[in-house]
Amino acid sequence: MRYGLIAGNGRFPFLVLEGARRQGASVVVAAIKEETDPEIERVAERVEWIGVAQLGKLIRFFKREGVERAIMAGQVKHVQIFSGALPDLRMIKTILRLPRRNTDALIGAVANELKSEGIELIDSTYFLQESLPQAGQLSRRKPDERERGDIEYGLEIAREITRLDLGQTIVVRSLACVAIEAMEGTDATIRRAGELARGKLTVIKIAKPDQDLRFDVPVVGVPTIQTMIEAGATCLCITAGKTLMFDREEMIRLADKNGIAVVAAPSI
Repeated sequence: MRYGLIAGNGRFPFLVLEGARRQGASVVVAAIKEETDPEIERVAERVEWIGVAQLGKLIRFFKREGVERAIMAGQVKHVQIFSGALPDLRMIKTILRLPRRNTDALIGAVANELKSEGIELIDSTYFLQESLPQAGQLSRRKPDERERGDIEYGLEIAREITRLDLGQTIVVRSLACVAIEAMEGTDATIRRAGELARGKLTVIKIAKPDQDLRFDVPVVGVPTIQTMIEAGATCLCITAGKTLMFDREEMIRLADKNGIAVVAAPSI
């Protein structure tokens, strides 16, 4: 079976290719002109560059390559999706059928278009199961009493905001919500929290109970810890089994070096 990778920005697409290679899977890449690192050309067996709104070209490429299963990996910025990118006819027809024009609705519609052509969109974690942590303490240091209280409070907030389909990141300090992610992304949310209330921050990165891992996977890595250090954050809580940890050993090593507690909590 041949797999197709729809590659956004960052390292996620590269890690999927590494995981697929370890499992002996054949993967061709649809690289998004506005987002994908050109380095993808060096590591992928076959690359086709497409515009962010060229759905027809994407489908034609996958069908030509005999793709039966597709994976989305790597962020495509919200502003890119809803920017002035010129959509092709297939994308125009898809957009016109949307009941709501938010990101989830659009990507879900793209998945349906792929399915109508015999291409199944599968979980983006398919080749990366070892990067999904089990529940428990991941760092050397356990959260202290203050941090445990902030985690519990942050998870209470998370239970409410998941109904509203807002961002995945919440930053808490002393049982007060400092920042909630909107469109800016995790690192920017942590930085904003650091500007508002520097020091003793607890970061909660959550997955919804019905998180669609095909195209919306919470991700943390070394940059997350680096940003936490800059903002004065001391604790990170992620959702077990639904959060990808990139460069896990290096990430935990950096957290331990800086006294940051990292835990994985059961799904809310």
